[in-house]
Amino acid sequence: MSASRLAISIGCPSGIGPEVSLVAALHALDRGVRCALVGDTAALLRVAQLRSVPTDRLCPVSDPRACFASSDRIDVLCPTPPLSFSEMTFGSPSPAGGAAQLAWIDAATDMVVDHLADAIVTGPVSKEAISRSGAPGTRDFAGHTEHIARRVGCPDPTMIFVSRELCVALVTTHLALARVPSAISVNGVATATFRAAELVSLLGHSPARVVVAALNPHAGEGGMFGSEERDVIAPGVAAARERARCAGIDAHVDGPIGAETAFRKAFDGHYDAAVAMYHDQGTIPMKLRCFGSAVNVTAGMPIVRTSVDHGTGYDIAGSGSADAGSMLEALELADRLVAARSARASDACG
Repeated sequence: MSASRLAISIGCPSGIGPEVSLVAALHALDRGVRCALVGDTAALLRVAQLRSVPTDRLCPVSDPRACFASSDRIDVLCPTPPLSFSEMTFGSPSPAGGAAQLAWIDAATDMVVDHLADAIVTGPVSKEAISRSGAPGTRDFAGHTEHIARRVGCPDPTMIFVSRELCVALVTTHLALARVPSAISVNGVATATFRAAELVSLLGHSPARVVVAALNPHAGEGGMFGSEERDVIAPGVAAARERARCAGIDAHVDGPIGAETAFRKAFDGHYDAAVAMYHDQGTIPMKLRCFGSAVNVTAGMPIVRTSVDHGTGYDIAGSGSADAGSMLEALELADRLVAARSARASDACG
């Protein structure tokens, strides 16, 4: 790891987010990465006791500009009023906790935008608790990806899951399955496919080998089971190839291919990335194969954002047994992407 400064929003205080954030941040700190936890101080002190972490390893700060000053302690920034323990009961999210989660995301994002941190890493949140909290901006909260993208002015973010085996990009994300066919567009396919190639190239793969999954069974079987492959996905794949060529990215893109075949070949090592048309088409194979070690990346934004690949874990919250592996992977990948972006920018200037 390098010496990146990572702002970590700790997720839902009633879940495992504070626990995995703290444990992973301590591991990252030992490897030279400076971390600041953005969230409720009492929630973090509570899980520190659960995990037998000395409380003097945590350093509460009131100003984001004071973060990252120490090389042996984790700064804790709480930009919201303290939550009561009844508002962050393990396993039972509250409206106050929902509003706080969103405020922590915003504060961590703003640290990166204001150049006070190099990347944001997000813990697992409760979309329901946030949307029902009644706080400003929560009613239409669909997830980190969309919310952070709006905050930094990115109109079309791409959600990509990254593991050591494979990257999986999603053309559509958090919407009802019935709306997927009409939501898929030539530009949407092209953008997700290009960004998948761009990311795996940034991570050192050349050529970037990408396979694009079909929407319909058997890739539509020549139009018998749907025309999206012919009318939308194939033109999107062609456009992605052209974008990669214009960007100077050495990319090999195949598709559309039936989803089951695309993912089998991808996990067999024939591709570095796969592109899925909808959320569960991509996340099911990833979580079956790579759960706990994959990282959620938001591509297309001017800042680096990574996240865990799991949810709030309410069923084990408070047990002290949460696995911080995915959060540590998210921190390591954020650090790696910051370094890779910096190196690419230096090459472009040189």
